[in-house]
Amino acid sequence: MKERSLGKGKELPNVLVGLLYLLPSIILFGFFLFYPMLRTLYLSFFLTDGQGVPITFIGLENFTYLLQSTSFQKSLKATMLFVVYTVPMGVILALFLALIANEKVRGIWFFRTMFSSTMGMSVAASSVIWMFMYNPSIGILNKLVSAVGISEIQWLLDPKFALISVSISTIWMNTGFAFLILLGGLQNIDEHLYENAEIAGVSYWYKLRRITIPMLSPTLFFIITVSLINSFQTFGQIDILTKGGPVESTNVIVYSIYKDAFINYNVGSASAQATILFFCILVITILQFKLGERKVHYQ
Repeated sequence: MKERSLGKGKELPNVLVGLLYLLPSIILFGFFLFYPMLRTLYLSFFLTDGQGVPITFIGLENFTYLLQSTSFQKSLKATMLFVVYTVPMGVILALFLALIANEKVRGIWFFRTMFSSTMGMSVAASSVIWMFMYNPSIGILNKLVSAVGISEIQWLLDPKFALISVSISTIWMNTGFAFLILLGGLQNIDEHLYENAEIAGVSYWYKLRRITIPMLSPTLFFIITVSLINSFQTFGQIDILTKGGPVESTNVIVYSIYKDAFINYNVGSASAQATILFFCILVITILQFKLGERKVHYQ
Protein backbone atom coordinates (compact mmCIF):
# COMPACT_ATOMS: atom_id res chain seq x y z
CA MET A 1 0.00 0.00 0.00
CA LYS A 2 1.29 3.42 -0.94
CA GLU A 3 1.86 5.95 1.83
CA ARG A 4 2.14 9.73 1.87
CA SER A 5 5.48 11.23 2.82
CA LEU A 6 5.73 13.63 5.80
CA GLY A 7 9.32 14.51 5.11
CA LYS A 8 12.49 13.40 6.94
CA GLY A 9 11.68 9.75 6.28
CA LYS A 10 8.29 9.71 8.00
CA GLU A 11 5.27 8.27 6.16
CA LEU A 12 1.55 8.87 6.77
CA PRO A 13 -0.63 5.76 6.18
CA ASN A 14 -3.25 6.07 3.45
CA VAL A 15 -5.97 5.06 5.91
CA LEU A 16 -5.12 8.02 8.11
CA VAL A 17 -5.04 10.32 5.07
CA GLY A 18 -8.53 9.13 4.10
CA LEU A 19 -9.80 9.70 7.65
CA LEU A 20 -8.40 13.24 7.62
CA TYR A 21 -10.32 13.98 4.41
CA LEU A 22 -13.47 12.55 5.98
CA LEU A 23 -12.99 14.35 9.28
CA PRO A 24 -15.27 17.37 8.51
CA SER A 25 -18.11 15.05 7.48
CA ILE A 26 -17.52 12.79 10.48
CA ILE A 27 -17.73 15.80 12.82
CA LEU A 28 -20.95 17.07 11.23
CA PHE A 29 -22.60 13.63 11.22
CA GLY A 30 -21.45 13.00 14.77
CA PHE A 31 -22.80 16.31 16.06
CA PHE A 32 -26.11 16.39 14.17
CA LEU A 33 -26.91 12.68 13.72
CA PHE A 34 -25.02 10.19 15.89
CA TYR A 35 -25.05 12.18 19.14
CA PRO A 36 -28.83 12.94 18.99
CA MET A 37 -29.52 9.29 18.16
CA LEU A 38 -27.44 7.99 21.08
CA ARG A 39 -28.87 10.68 23.39
CA THR A 40 -32.42 9.64 22.44
CA LEU A 41 -31.62 6.00 23.16
CA TYR A 42 -30.10 7.01 26.51
CA LEU A 43 -33.11 9.13 27.56
CA SER A 44 -35.53 6.33 26.68
CA PHE A 45 -34.35 4.48 29.82
CA PHE A 46 -34.98 7.42 32.16
CA LEU A 47 -37.77 9.37 33.80
CA THR A 48 -37.11 12.99 32.85
CA ASP A 49 -38.16 16.42 34.07
CA GLY A 50 -39.84 19.13 31.99
CA GLN A 51 -36.49 20.22 30.55
CA GLY A 52 -35.62 16.71 29.36
CA VAL A 53 -33.00 16.18 32.07
CA PRO A 54 -32.85 12.53 33.22
CA ILE A 55 -33.92 12.08 36.85
CA THR A 56 -34.42 8.39 37.56
CA PHE A 57 -33.25 5.32 35.70
CA ILE A 58 -36.31 3.13 35.04
CA GLY A 59 -34.90 0.65 32.52
CA LEU A 60 -37.48 -0.67 30.07
CA GLU A 61 -40.51 0.79 31.86
CA ASN A 62 -41.05 3.45 29.18
CA PHE A 63 -41.17 0.73 26.53
CA THR A 64 -43.41 -1.53 28.65
CA TYR A 65 -45.84 1.30 29.27
CA LEU A 66 -45.96 2.23 25.57
CA LEU A 67 -46.61 -1.31 24.38
CA GLN A 68 -49.51 -1.57 26.85
CA SER A 69 -50.86 1.90 26.05
CA THR A 70 -54.04 2.08 23.98
CA SER A 71 -52.98 5.48 22.63
CA PHE A 72 -49.64 4.15 21.37
CA GLN A 73 -51.34 1.13 19.81
CA LYS A 74 -53.63 3.53 17.94
CA SER A 75 -50.54 5.45 16.79
CA LEU A 76 -48.96 2.25 15.49
CA LYS A 77 -52.16 1.34 13.66
CA ALA A 78 -52.52 4.84 12.17
CA THR A 79 -48.88 4.78 11.04
CA MET A 80 -49.17 1.39 9.37
CA LEU A 81 -52.43 2.35 7.64
CA PHE A 82 -50.86 5.62 6.49
CA VAL A 83 -47.92 3.70 4.96
CA VAL A 84 -50.31 1.25 3.23
CA TYR A 85 -52.42 4.10 1.87
CA THR A 86 -49.62 6.33 0.59
CA VAL A 87 -46.71 4.16 -0.63
CA PRO A 88 -48.38 1.79 -3.16
CA MET A 89 -50.72 4.42 -4.61
CA GLY A 90 -48.00 7.06 -4.69
CA VAL A 91 -45.56 4.82 -6.58
CA ILE A 92 -48.23 3.57 -9.01
CA LEU A 93 -49.43 7.11 -9.74
CA ALA A 94 -45.88 8.40 -10.27
CA LEU A 95 -45.09 5.47 -12.57
CA PHE A 96 -48.27 6.06 -14.59
CA LEU A 97 -47.45 9.75 -15.02
CA ALA A 98 -43.83 8.97 -15.90
CA LEU A 99 -44.92 6.51 -18.61
CA ILE A 100 -47.22 9.16 -20.08
CA ALA A 101 -44.57 11.90 -19.90
CA ASN A 102 -41.97 9.65 -21.52
CA GLU A 103 -43.89 9.59 -24.80
CA LYS A 104 -42.36 11.65 -27.58
CA VAL A 105 -45.18 13.98 -28.51
CA ARG A 106 -45.32 17.72 -29.10
CA GLY A 107 -45.73 19.81 -25.97
CA ILE A 108 -44.88 16.99 -23.57
CA TRP A 109 -42.54 19.36 -21.72
CA PHE A 110 -45.61 21.18 -20.35
CA PHE A 111 -46.99 18.01 -18.76
CA ARG A 112 -43.58 17.07 -17.38
CA THR A 113 -43.42 20.46 -15.70
CA MET A 114 -46.94 20.12 -14.30
CA PHE A 115 -46.40 16.59 -13.01
CA SER A 116 -43.19 17.56 -11.21
CA SER A 117 -44.45 20.94 -9.95
CA THR A 118 -45.34 19.64 -6.47
CA MET A 119 -41.61 19.43 -5.76
CA GLY A 120 -41.49 23.23 -5.78
CA MET A 121 -44.05 23.60 -2.97
CA SER A 122 -43.35 23.31 0.73
CA VAL A 123 -45.33 20.93 2.92
CA ALA A 124 -46.80 23.90 4.80
CA ALA A 125 -48.08 25.65 1.65
CA SER A 126 -49.42 22.42 0.18
CA SER A 127 -51.17 21.52 3.43
CA VAL A 128 -52.86 24.92 3.61
CA ILE A 129 -54.17 24.48 0.05
CA TRP A 130 -55.58 21.07 0.91
CA MET A 131 -57.04 22.40 4.16
CA PHE A 132 -59.11 24.89 2.16
CA MET A 133 -60.11 22.18 -0.32
CA TYR A 134 -61.28 19.95 2.55
CA ASN A 135 -63.17 22.77 4.30
CA PRO A 136 -66.75 21.51 4.85
CA SER A 137 -68.32 24.90 4.02
CA ILE A 138 -66.22 26.46 1.26
CA GLY A 139 -64.07 23.55 0.10
CA ILE A 140 -64.23 22.54 -3.54
CA LEU A 141 -64.33 18.83 -2.74
CA ASN A 142 -67.66 19.07 -0.92
CA LYS A 143 -69.05 21.17 -3.75
CA LEU A 144 -68.07 18.40 -6.18
CA VAL A 145 -69.63 15.60 -4.12
CA SER A 146 -72.77 17.70 -3.61
CA ALA A 147 -73.02 18.20 -7.36
CA VAL A 148 -73.33 14.44 -7.87
CA GLY A 149 -75.94 14.04 -5.14
CA ILE A 150 -73.72 12.87 -2.26
CA SER A 151 -74.10 14.47 1.16
CA GLU A 152 -71.28 16.67 2.39
CA ILE A 153 -68.32 14.89 4.02
CA GLN A 154 -66.38 16.10 7.05
CA TRP A 155 -63.06 15.20 5.46
CA LEU A 156 -60.78 16.17 8.35
CA LEU A 157 -63.30 15.98 11.21
CA ASP A 158 -64.66 12.47 10.67
CA PRO A 159 -62.41 9.65 12.00
CA LYS A 160 -63.48 7.47 9.05
CA PHE A 161 -62.15 9.93 6.47
CA ALA A 162 -59.41 11.92 8.24
CA LEU A 163 -56.50 9.52 7.67
CA ILE A 164 -57.55 8.85 4.08
CA SER A 165 -57.81 12.60 3.45
CA VAL A 166 -54.32 13.24 4.81
CA SER A 167 -53.03 10.29 2.76
CA ILE A 168 -54.48 11.74 -0.46
CA SER A 169 -52.80 15.09 0.16
CA THR A 170 -49.51 13.30 0.97
CA ILE A 171 -49.64 11.29 -2.25
CA TRP A 172 -50.13 14.55 -4.18
CA MET A 173 -47.20 16.21 -2.37
CA ASN A 174 -44.80 13.30 -2.95
CA THR A 175 -45.74 12.48 -6.54
CA GLY A 176 -43.52 15.15 -8.10
CA PHE A 177 -40.28 13.72 -6.67
CA ALA A 178 -41.15 10.09 -7.48
CA PHE A 179 -42.30 11.09 -10.97
CA LEU A 180 -39.06 12.91 -11.75
CA ILE A 181 -36.86 10.01 -10.58
CA LEU A 182 -38.91 7.43 -12.51
CA LEU A 183 -38.91 9.58 -15.65
CA GLY A 184 -35.12 9.77 -15.47
CA GLY A 185 -35.00 5.99 -15.13
CA LEU A 186 -37.26 5.53 -18.15
CA GLN A 187 -35.10 7.80 -20.29
CA ASN A 188 -32.00 5.78 -19.42
CA ILE A 189 -33.45 2.56 -20.87
CA ASP A 190 -31.70 1.60 -24.11
CA GLU A 191 -33.88 2.51 -27.11
CA HIS A 192 -32.56 -0.49 -29.05
CA LEU A 193 -34.56 -2.80 -26.79
CA TYR A 194 -37.78 -1.13 -27.89
CA GLU A 195 -36.70 -1.07 -31.53
CA ASN A 196 -36.07 -4.82 -31.45
CA ALA A 197 -39.45 -5.33 -29.79
CA GLU A 198 -41.13 -3.24 -32.52
CA ILE A 199 -39.51 -5.40 -35.20
CA ALA A 200 -40.78 -8.50 -33.41
CA GLY A 201 -44.28 -6.99 -33.43
CA VAL A 202 -45.00 -7.33 -29.71
CA SER A 203 -47.72 -5.31 -27.98
CA TYR A 204 -47.26 -2.27 -25.73
CA TRP A 205 -48.21 -4.27 -22.62
CA TYR A 206 -45.67 -6.96 -23.45
CA LYS A 207 -42.95 -4.29 -23.74
CA LEU A 208 -44.10 -2.81 -20.45
CA ARG A 209 -43.93 -6.15 -18.64
CA ARG A 210 -40.81 -7.56 -20.29
CA ILE A 211 -38.67 -4.48 -20.95
CA THR A 212 -39.80 -1.36 -19.11
CA ILE A 213 -40.53 -2.73 -15.64
CA PRO A 214 -37.45 -5.02 -15.44
CA MET A 215 -35.09 -2.28 -16.70
CA LEU A 216 -36.72 0.25 -14.38
CA SER A 217 -36.56 -2.06 -11.35
CA PRO A 218 -33.47 -0.38 -9.74
CA THR A 219 -35.23 2.99 -9.86
CA LEU A 220 -38.48 1.49 -8.59
CA PHE A 221 -36.58 -0.18 -5.76
CA PHE A 222 -35.05 3.15 -4.77
CA ILE A 223 -38.38 5.01 -4.90
CA ILE A 224 -40.23 2.35 -2.88
CA THR A 225 -37.50 2.32 -0.21
CA VAL A 226 -37.38 6.11 0.09
CA SER A 227 -41.19 6.37 0.08
CA LEU A 228 -41.45 3.80 2.88
CA ILE A 229 -38.98 5.69 5.06
CA ASN A 230 -40.60 9.06 4.34
CA SER A 231 -44.11 7.79 5.08
CA PHE A 232 -43.00 6.61 8.54
CA GLN A 233 -41.55 10.08 9.20
CA THR A 234 -44.49 12.19 8.02
CA PHE A 235 -45.24 15.10 10.33
CA GLY A 236 -45.92 18.47 8.65
CA GLN A 237 -49.25 17.76 6.99
CA ILE A 238 -50.53 15.91 10.07
CA ASP A 239 -49.71 18.91 12.26
CA ILE A 240 -51.36 21.43 9.93
CA LEU A 241 -54.41 19.46 8.80
CA THR A 242 -55.55 17.43 11.81
CA LYS A 243 -53.08 17.73 14.73
CA GLY A 244 -53.45 13.99 15.28
CA GLY A 245 -57.25 14.02 15.51
CA PRO A 246 -60.06 13.42 15.41
CA VAL A 247 -60.08 10.78 18.17
CA GLU A 248 -56.37 10.07 17.46
CA SER A 249 -57.27 8.66 14.03
CA THR A 250 -54.29 10.48 12.44
CA ASN A 251 -52.00 10.42 15.47
CA VAL A 252 -49.06 8.74 13.72
CA ILE A 253 -45.96 7.89 15.75
CA VAL A 254 -43.95 10.97 14.71
CA TYR A 255 -46.75 13.29 15.79
CA SER A 256 -47.14 11.32 19.03
CA ILE A 257 -43.41 11.83 19.67
CA TYR A 258 -43.84 15.57 19.07
CA LYS A 259 -46.78 15.80 21.49
CA ASP A 260 -45.01 13.89 24.25
CA ALA A 261 -41.76 15.84 23.91
CA PHE A 262 -42.95 19.42 23.28
CA ILE A 263 -46.51 19.55 24.61
CA ASN A 264 -46.57 17.05 27.51
CA TYR A 265 -42.82 17.48 28.24
CA ASN A 266 -42.44 13.73 28.71
CA VAL A 267 -39.09 13.40 26.97
CA GLY A 268 -38.44 9.88 28.25
CA SER A 269 -41.61 8.50 26.66
CA ALA A 270 -40.97 10.47 23.45
CA SER A 271 -37.43 9.05 23.28
CA ALA A 272 -38.76 5.52 23.74
CA GLN A 273 -41.26 6.07 20.91
CA ALA A 274 -38.49 7.45 18.69
CA THR A 275 -36.37 4.38 19.45
CA ILE A 276 -39.24 2.04 18.56
CA LEU A 277 -39.84 3.99 15.33
CA PHE A 278 -36.13 3.77 14.45
CA PHE A 279 -36.08 0.00 14.81
CA CYS A 280 -39.37 -0.35 12.89
CA ILE A 281 -37.88 1.57 9.96
CA LEU A 282 -34.62 -0.37 10.25
CA VAL A 283 -36.35 -3.77 10.15
CA ILE A 284 -38.62 -2.81 7.24
CA THR A 285 -35.68 -1.38 5.28
CA ILE A 286 -33.63 -4.55 5.84
CA LEU A 287 -36.57 -6.71 4.73
CA GLN A 288 -36.99 -4.47 1.69
CA PHE A 289 -33.35 -5.01 0.73
CA LYS A 290 -33.45 -8.75 1.45
CA LEU A 291 -36.72 -9.51 -0.36
CA GLY A 292 -37.15 -6.67 -2.85
CA GLU A 293 -33.64 -6.58 -4.26
CA ARG A 294 -34.01 -10.14 -5.55
CA LYS A 295 -36.33 -8.81 -8.28
CA VAL A 296 -34.05 -5.95 -9.26
CA HIS A 297 -32.29 -6.25 -12.63
CA TYR A 298 -29.20 -4.06 -12.96
CA GLN A 299 -28.52 -5.07 -16.57
